[in-house]
Amino acid sequence: MIILSVGMPRAGSGWYYNLTNDLIISAGFQDGRVIRQKYHLTKILTEVNCNIGALTPRRLAMVLIPSILGNTFVLKAHSRLSPTARWFIQHGWMRVAYIYRDPRDAMLSAYENGLKAREKNRPNAFSRLLDFESSLEFIQEYAMIAETWMGCDEVMSTRFEDLLTDYDHESERLAKFLGLDSTAPSTHLAFEKNRPAQAAQGNQRGMHYSKGRTGRYQEKYSLEQQAIMNKRLKSSLTQLGYM
Repeated sequence: MIILSVGMPRAGSGWYYNLTNDLIISAGFQDGRVIRQKYHLTKILTEVNCNIGALTPRRLAMVLIPSILGNTFVLKAHSRLSPTARWFIQHGWMRVAYIYRDPRDAMLSAYENGLKAREKNRPNAFSRLLDFESSLEFIQEYAMIAETWMGCDEVMSTRFEDLLTDYDHESERLAKFLGLDSTAPSTHLAFEKNRPAQAAQGNQRGMHYSKGRTGRYQEKYSLEQQAIMNKRLKSSLTQLGYM
């Protein structure tokens, strides 16, 4: 079985991937990073969190091979729900857990991350976000992607804010969605390893956890900018439960 941990950028997706991966390993299944090496998938999966990128037929066919051979493992993605991915989900070949965040906070986090990357002369995926407008256009796309994932009945969705404030409930809900025994000692160890306090320390690979505070956009953006964000993101904010 392929487990796909999908997330809105800057919405705790690295943390969510690590939690999901540790839960799967705790149940005796495979580490996605080991699968990446063993089945020569290094060209389509990133080194740290096994991000598959676009969910194309070719990429999904390649990761289906180890699944058919009896492996259950976790991959990560930020990309949109493709027709092939939907087909995989509906036929029971892939199980998907999606994490999202208030797009306005995600937008601010992405901009700040890109700014730091430029200052260190280490470009990343957010370096192109040079101002308010480019950041808003960026998050508009991912807010619409979030709506698509959440519109798929088979996908379990989690709010980043809820994972922060009600970790026990949300982590247990994820374990049950994965078909795991949430009371097992090994599962409990995976829960403890990924508690918010541990995530904030950034001890795990690929955690990408920074401030993690909610509502920061209200401190950083002017009232005029907030009004523009609310207008342009109105449909998504309503759909995602932030308005």
